[in-house]
Amino acid sequence: MDVFWTLPPVTRTITALAVSVSALGYGGIISLSQYVFYSPAVFTIKAVPQAWRIFTAFLITKPKFAILLDPYFLYQYGSSIERESTRFSQPGDFFVYTLFVGSVIVGLAGRLLNAYTFLPALSLAYAYTFAQDNPSRQVSFFIVNFDAKYLPFALLFMTFIIDGGEPALAQLTGLVAAHLYDFLTRIWPTFGGGKNYIFTPQIVKRWFGATAGSVQNRGYGHVVQGRGRATGTGAGAEPASAGRSTGVSNAWGGLGPGRRLGSD
Repeated sequence: MDVFWTLPPVTRTITALAVSVSALGYGGIISLSQYVFYSPAVFTIKAVPQAWRIFTAFLITKPKFAILLDPYFLYQYGSSIERESTRFSQPGDFFVYTLFVGSVIVGLAGRLLNAYTFLPALSLAYAYTFAQDNPSRQVSFFIVNFDAKYLPFALLFMTFIIDGGEPALAQLTGLVAAHLYDFLTRIWPTFGGGKNYIFTPQIVKRWFGATAGSVQNRGYGHVVQGRGRATGTGAGAEPASAGRSTGVSNAWGGLGPGRRLGSD
C-alpha cells in the first residue's frame, strides 16, 4: 500500500477502479449493464438521470485478457505524462486535462457513436499526449520497437484488427480529444495569437496539495508553487501562477543562494 500511494494520483485511481469494476463485472459479482454509458438513461427528465454512468463507463475494460491489458496501457502512458510532462507542471493540471478529454470522449463516443465504454479512448488520449511529448522516444509494443509518434496509430490498428471498425472508431475519439486539448492550450495560443481558456482553478490545485511556497516533487525534478500575483484589472482578474519547474532534482538540499567555487 505504501508503494500505491506514491504513484501518480489521477492515473493510479482510474487504473485501480478499472481493474476492480471490470473484475467484479466479468466475475459475475456485479452487473456491468448498470455501469456502461447508456444515453437515454443519462440524459432524461422522465426518471432520475443515471449520471454515474458518465464516469463508470471509463472503468470498464474489454473482457478476458484485456482486463489486464487495457489498464496496463492506461497506466503506462497516463502515469508517464502525469509525472513528467511539462504541460502539467502545476498541481491539478493533469486532473483538468483528464476531465477535458473525458468530456469530449463522452460527447463524441457516447452521444454521437453510441459507444458504451470509454476506457480504450481515454488510454489512446494518454498515449497521444505521451507521443506528442516524446516523438522520438523508443517504445516497445509487444515485440516491436518504434518511435513513440507512431504509438497511437499502433493502438488503433490493434483495436481495428481484434475488435473491428466500430470499437476502433469509438477509440479514435480519444485521439481527437487529446489533439483538441493540445490545439486549445498550446497551438492556438502560441501560433494563432489566441487565449488559453483551459486552466486549473485554485480549488483544484489545493485538492492536490498546492500551498504557497511548497515544493512539488516530480519525476523530472520539482515544482515550486508560488504565492501568486494578480494579472489584469477588475474583478475577473486571475492570479498568475508563479510556480517554476527545474530540469533536475535539487541535489543541494535547499533553494538558498549558492557560493562561488573556491570560496570558503
